[in-house]
Formats: sequence, C-alpha cells, structure tokens
Amino acid sequence: MGSESIHHSLDINFATKSKYDEMMYILDLSYKYLPHQLKACFLYLGSYPEDHDIKKVDLVRRWVAEGFVSNSEGQDVWDVAESYYNELVNRSLIQPKYDENIFDPPPIPSCRVHDMLLELIVRRCKEDNFLSLINDVPDDMPRGQDKVIRRLTVVGFGGTVGNVPHQIRSLAMLGSHWMPPLLELKFVRVLYLDLPQAEGGNKDIDLTNINRLSQLRYLLVTSRSSRHIVLPHQIKGLRFLETLDFSRISIRGVAFQIDDAPHLSHLEVRRRKRLPNRIGRFKLLHTLRGFILPPMRSLENITGLGELAGLSDLEFYCPKRCAPLVEAAWMAALAASLEKLHNLRRLVMTCLFDVGYRADALSSLSPPFHNLERLDLRDWTFSRVPKWIGHRHNLRELRIGAKQILREDVVIMGTQLPRLLVLRLRILGIPMARIVVGGSTGFPALKRFIFDCDMVSYLTFEAGAMPELRVLDLDVYVDEWDRAAPGGLQHLPRLEKIQASTAFSSFEEAHRRSTEQDEALIRGVFQGAADSLPTRPAFKLWGGWIRSAYKGVIESVLAKLKDLTAGDMCSSFIGVSSGDVLFLRDELPFATETTQKRRARTRQC
Repeated sequence: MGSESIHHSLDINFATKSKYDEMMYILDLSYKYLPHQLKACFLYLGSYPEDHDIKKVDLVRRWVAEGFVSNSEGQDVWDVAESYYNELVNRSLIQPKYDENIFDPPPIPSCRVHDMLLELIVRRCKEDNFLSLINDVPDDMPRGQDKVIRRLTVVGFGGTVGNVPHQIRSLAMLGSHWMPPLLELKFVRVLYLDLPQAEGGNKDIDLTNINRLSQLRYLLVTSRSSRHIVLPHQIKGLRFLETLDFSRISIRGVAFQIDDAPHLSHLEVRRRKRLPNRIGRFKLLHTLRGFILPPMRSLENITGLGELAGLSDLEFYCPKRCAPLVEAAWMAALAASLEKLHNLRRLVMTCLFDVGYRADALSSLSPPFHNLERLDLRDWTFSRVPKWIGHRHNLRELRIGAKQILREDVVIMGTQLPRLLVLRLRILGIPMARIVVGGSTGFPALKRFIFDCDMVSYLTFEAGAMPELRVLDLDVYVDEWDRAAPGGLQHLPRLEKIQASTAFSSFEEAHRRSTEQDEALIRGVFQGAADSLPTRPAFKLWGGWIRSAYKGVIESVLAKLKDLTAGDMCSSFIGVSSGDVLFLRDELPFATETTQKRRARTRQC
C-alpha cells in the first residue's frame, strides 16, 4: 500500500465517530491515572478559553492561591508548583510555546491546551462541578439554584449576571465588559481580570474597595487598552494576599503603598511606581518588579532590599543621580544589599534618567546568587566587564555596558557561560581594539547577539564563532557610525536575521539630519552584507530613537515640558512615548492646572 493510500485510510478512520470516541477514552484514562495532586491543576486549565496563550507564571500562582499545591517540609511551594507544571508538560497534557529563532524557552514561558484535551477538561469540570463557565451566550449562564458555584470564569460576556453567588471563591474575567461590584466578592480568593477596552472610552477601573476582600490571595489586572486602575490610598488588611500583579496595566497616580500583607510573595507593577515604604517588612517576597527606587538621599529601602532573603526575581528603576558623595553611599548600600540575595535568578536594574551610571562599585561584588539566569545591567557603565560575571555559569541572558571590552572579557563570557542564549554588549565610545569573536571563544548556545557601539566595524567574527547564532542586532548611531558592517559575517553558519536600530545623540541631531538619506545608507550597507552571505539572512531596519548616554535625554524632556504644548510633545520627541511623557509630568514639581490640561491633550496624540 502506498503512502498516499495509508494517509487516506488514516484520515477516514480518524474522521469516524468511533475513532474519536476511542481517542477521548484514551485521554480520559490519562486523566484518571494522574497523581491526585495534578488532577485539580489539570482541570483548572478549563478556566482559559480555546487557543488562549496561558502564561506559566500566572497559572502556577493561581494554583498556589487555590490551594492545589502542597509542599513537604523544607520545600518551597513555588518550586513545587513549577514542578507540577513541568510534569504536565512531560505528560504532553499541555503544550509549551517556544520561539526557536531567539529564545529557548521564550522570555515569558507560556503554554496551550490541545482542543480535544480542553473538551475533556470542560466536560469533567461540569460533571464534577469543579468550575463554571459563562461564554457570550445567555444559555451558558450557570444557575445558582442548581449547584454551588465555587469557581467562575466569564469569557467575552457582554451582559450582566445579576447577583454574584456569594460563595464564589475564584473569579476570572477574560474580555468581558461586565464587572461585578467588589463588595459582592467578599469570600473571593482568586481574582483574575483581563479586561477589554471600555465601551464609550477608556474608563478607569475602580478598585478602591479592594481592602474589603479579606480572603484575597491572588489579584491580577490587565487591560487591552490604555485604561488605568484606581486604588485606595493604602492597600491594607489583606493578610492572606500572595500575588499582586499590576504589571500589565497603569495605576492612577504615582504613590503606591501596601501594608499588613505578611504572606505577600509576588509584587509587580507596570513600571516606575515608587517603591512602597519599608519594603524589608515583606520577608516572603519572591518577585519584586517595576518600581523606581527612592531618591539617593534615602537609604532605608535600599537597605531593606537586603532583608528579602527569598527574593528570586528583582527588577527596578534607579532614581536620578545625585552629588558624588551621596551617590557613592547609595551605591555602597545597594551593593551590600545585593550581596545578601542568595536566591536571585533574575536581576534587572534600569537607569531611567541616565544610562551613564558608573557601576564600578558593583565590580567588586561577591554575589552569592549562583542560580542567576538573567542579568540586565545594560544602562550601567563598568570600566571593564566584572570578573564575577564569569562565575555565574547558569546565565541564559546577559546585558551589560562597559567603557572597554577586551578580547579576554569576550573569552571569559564565551567559555564560562555555556548556557548563554542572549548577549547584549554596550561599549561607550570607541573601543581600544577590535572585538574579535574567535572559534575558541565559546558561546556554544548563543542565539541572539546585540552589539551597541559607535564603531560597528570593530566587531569581527572568526571561523567557528557563535555556531548557533540566529539573530544579530546592531545599534547604529547615525552621527558617529563608521559606515561599515561587522567583519566575518560569513563565519556565522546559522544566521537568519540581521537587525539594525538607528539612533541619534540628541533631539537636535535627530531633527538636523536627513532621515531618508541615513536610512538609505544604512540599508545599503547591511542589506548588501546580508545578500552576500550563504545563509541569506533577512535584514530589518528599525526607526530612530534618541540616545541618552551623552546628552541626558530625560533632563531635556523635563526642561522642554514647561514650554511645549501636548501636540508638540507627540510630534517632536522621537522614541519618547506619550505614556513616558505622562509619567515625567507626574514627577515634575510644577504639576499645576496647566499641566493637567496638557496631560489630557497628550492622551489624544
């Protein structure tokens, strides 16, 4: 029998009802023989709609909040939850998503559930009264008098439910315009709000009654538009709260305070909110993301970071620089705190006001975080690449800046970081010598390399260099670029894409130059280089942005905000979004009625 006949026969058999029933029977057996602790976790996937990308971090945190994860003595409950996720992957009950061109796994791991498995899950949820669903169909409404509703998921529902069953413990809203009053959710433990654009405009989401949800363990709010949430002046009394995730939505106002949350483990905001006072109180924190540190004259919260011994994920924005002596004391306090964080896996330190932060105070660190997987210090400038980086053997992503990067630095990173997938090197000024990546340099797993330097031609690849590299990113400073491509590109056997991002050293330079001529020149150099390679990688040119390393772009924005209209802001500042302008305005001391009017006009740009 030929291959075409076999395929035809299989298609016919799989299309029959009996074959479908056989497959569902096999899948049902897979569920029945799951370990007890995994059954609830598996059924919980039914709270997500078909073809939905399920973020791993959201899923495992919800499992913990629901009480599905039991940890033995000495085990971290979050590690156990992750092991449950991995077990479901190993059993092929969920499908992890990968991006083979750049990351493996992707920066935010996610998964999906096969349609047939989801059908099984939904049926089981109904039979066991595990979870109730409301779709955009009135007939799908669960009837409170027929069964006790503990977990409710509302998907794309445009109507209203009426009175929410008082016994609700878990509520997930995905794309639904209906939002129940918080005061009706007094027993809720898990609240997952994925909200659409508001009808009739981007209305604020009122969470001022959040303190009344005394049983709350998990809260995530995200929006598909530029909506804001409004919080009480202080979040307090949520003694069971474990996860507070506002990383995908803006919070109205600048201040953000939280108190009396002894079990808080994950605290995330979208970006640049002021760090809550006395952060060292939250001893169980594993994740702390998106906050801007207090001014350098205040060291209390910097010292408090060192008291968060269980912290595994730390991301923050640095404050505006200060006088040298004050800055030195601040850096010393920061270094002392970082040395106490034994469990760090991810560390991102972004400099909001200046990418010229002198980072040599961190060069002498003896960091204990041997499990560090991501280190992002791209805005910090070291004199040389710190030696301790070569001892972080589990690093998968490294972004760093230095005044000079010598060949020995490249060798250390390439040979001592065997798991490195993403590398970004920023060199301030003209390198003292060529950056040569040789065949013996290492980088056996590297898939993406970002090179940020005035002299692009100083980068050279030799035979055997970066054998797995797929994407090469180059930051091209138009007014200082040496008009050449890196050397030795033919030695990158798996290169699939070259990307160039144009940049300018100041607003004045950006306006003065002819953008079309610059883009034509850049495209000609790099497209020609790409076309000459045996792998024929694709080439993409990204638009201009303003380089803040020399001129202090943020200071320029702050000064110009006093004189410019909102319309001028949106049209004049290349690379500065209206959201960034709004944040900067919030930080200005001259927040008057006039600037309030500018803010409203800025939203319309």
